[in-house]
Amino acid sequence: MHFFRPCFIALAACLVCIPANAQEAIQPDTTNQQRPAYEAVALDEEPVVDGDVLGDPVWQAIPATEGLRQIRPNYGQPVSERTAVRVAYSRSTFYLSVVCYDSEPDKIVVSDSRRDADLNDEDSFLFIIDTYNDRQNGFLFGTNPQGMEYDAQINNEGKGNFNANRQQGGVIGGTNLNWDAAWTVRTQVGDFGWSAEFAIPFRSLRFASGSAKSWGMNFQRNIAKNTETAYWTTLPLGFDLKRLSLAGQLSGLDLVNPGNLKLIPYVLGRATRDRSMDPIETDTDFEAGADIKYSITPGLTLDLTYNTDFAQVEVDDQQVNLDRFNLFFPEKRAFFLENAGQFTVGSPGEVDLFFSRRIGLGDDGSVVPIIGGARLSGKVGNTNVGLLSMFTEDVEEAGIEENNFSVARVNHNFPGTRSSLGGIFVSRSGLGATDDDYNRVYAIDGKWGIGNKAEVNGYVAKSTTPGIESNDHAFKLLANYDWNGWNVSAGYTEVGEGFNPEVGFLQRTAFRKPELLLFKAHRFKDAGQLLEIRPHTSYRGYWDFDGNQQTGFWHIDNHWVFRSGFEVHTGINLTYEQVFRPFDIAGVTVPVGEYPNEELQLVVITNPNNAFSLSTRTFIGGYFDGKRISNSGTANYRVGDKFVSSLTFSHNDIGLSNGDVTAVVGGLRLAYSFTPRLFVQSLIQRNNVSNITSVNARLGWLQSANTGLFVVLNIVRDDDLPDALDNQVLTIKYTHQFDILK
Repeated sequence: MHFFRPCFIALAACLVCIPANAQEAIQPDTTNQQRPAYEAVALDEEPVVDGDVLGDPVWQAIPATEGLRQIRPNYGQPVSERTAVRVAYSRSTFYLSVVCYDSEPDKIVVSDSRRDADLNDEDSFLFIIDTYNDRQNGFLFGTNPQGMEYDAQINNEGKGNFNANRQQGGVIGGTNLNWDAAWTVRTQVGDFGWSAEFAIPFRSLRFASGSAKSWGMNFQRNIAKNTETAYWTTLPLGFDLKRLSLAGQLSGLDLVNPGNLKLIPYVLGRATRDRSMDPIETDTDFEAGADIKYSITPGLTLDLTYNTDFAQVEVDDQQVNLDRFNLFFPEKRAFFLENAGQFTVGSPGEVDLFFSRRIGLGDDGSVVPIIGGARLSGKVGNTNVGLLSMFTEDVEEAGIEENNFSVARVNHNFPGTRSSLGGIFVSRSGLGATDDDYNRVYAIDGKWGIGNKAEVNGYVAKSTTPGIESNDHAFKLLANYDWNGWNVSAGYTEVGEGFNPEVGFLQRTAFRKPELLLFKAHRFKDAGQLLEIRPHTSYRGYWDFDGNQQTGFWHIDNHWVFRSGFEVHTGINLTYEQVFRPFDIAGVTVPVGEYPNEELQLVVITNPNNAFSLSTRTFIGGYFDGKRISNSGTANYRVGDKFVSSLTFSHNDIGLSNGDVTAVVGGLRLAYSFTPRLFVQSLIQRNNVSNITSVNARLGWLQSANTGLFVVLNIVRDDDLPDALDNQVLTIKYTHQFDILK
């Protein structure tokens, strides 16, 4: 081991130590705890959805359920402010009301009114419903006192890699914020606190019809003044609302097929000005297209799309590659994100067997027009099914032929066990004259749930590509224990040299990877302002098939969490890189060699409930054959509940034997919400490596289910070579949803 590593390990022991005079909070044993239950009330008369719960006789005639308990800051204690929830339904609509009493209503915090903005840094109420009662999948709804709309589709209890803010990123796997249903919420603020009424048409949900049905259900209330989070179901430390296997029960539902047929056409006009040409070129074009959504059953939906367009989608965040492996850009296009979790197999961001960004986007991010396609997704009994087929046009100047992309996915859930077994088939077929222009991937995956505390999951995959005859396999096995603050996992991944998922994503090719995680969250009741610590260590290593180690990463860390919401993460990383072929970082060559290094890591997170909040990450230490100081983070600032802004930055100062690299990436997001459905927002980005400046500005006037009017301005300029890249594009798009069977 490198000479300095014993010193770093000793330092790590100090960083993760537990205060000697602190007492660990008593955590209730939730292993066999009875889950709360509530019987929904069938309505003869429907409530007026205006936010006034206390003044509506329909709601006041319905018994309320209360009894929420804190998970933060005082684990297991009753919620500090009374919270009363009522649930009812008519033939066509699911209703839920909540009264969030507050003894200090002048301290209610509302931070963002845009649809699907993060609700965890303000006063808010969320609930989740498991409409199949399969303890794995569900729908999440929420609001704040301003009446913003928050909805998401949950798969596999939310497990997956995702960006929590739909305005700022995409999603892979378990939580899909881009699922937008047609529903209504209204709120009222008064001396009592605030209240909300939700009205969700059954045609916006997926469920099994029949009498005396039961759903899984849980509620969450956030109280900003106390940095408090409370749930209806008492959850073990470390879990959140998406842990559907521990949800309470909603019974008494008599459900019929509501019928669902929607036509969603769009029209757009686009003006492009290319200032890199001499003379300047200006071009205009007009497009039209449509989507059709039809529910074959309440649980199985067919989506058809023609001349698919994504003009209103925010551009990608700029990244600079400071290593030799592929960068990952998440999917942001709403059509591909709906039911995305059903098509996810692999390790998100590392080995994705299906990655929808391969459809309609070239390798350089250029747009490949989508002619159209179809998707059938949903549930039949306890089996999730998904079929997707898309056709793309040829792009002669890029040498791209017409293609068909097809995916078939089936995944069966075994009731009451948190276990599943499934398979996936992914195909790309060129539609040109060449017979061998195709790629196929086949895989089997499964999960074995061991009670509520542990699980084993994995997959086995094979690709078929003309010209590749061997080592075209990949597999992973991962075992995990997660309960009452403990999270222990161990796994192994292998990707063969010939494995080629052309409609997937590989961060790196041809590797064997063992991994290990040991994590423990300690919650205290007598440690002053210190609320929790989370000592943990993790390791991952990559080897090639000749037994040579490519990468090693050992992380030793502790998170110090305070009652105010302030966090500090102190850790070290022991790294190892072996470079077999020279490669460049921003023009500086890294030579062949073995590079063991150490680095200090510091993360600081301030209370997100404040008007100004900051999150920073710093690395100081060795980097290949030199040194690196890296600083990155986000500064957030808001004014009232209308204006929000965030400044993201990344600064890397790298000194290598062959030269120095300074890489700076900056992004400024600004957003103003006139109402929860009318907003303007912008993203301004620049990096000093490619010297590209980009501006993405959008005005959105939302109607039902994220349809409406969008005005989008994109500016991209290469500051070094404006004669090569200097474009301005203005797009006006209007889309409307016609509910044919309403």
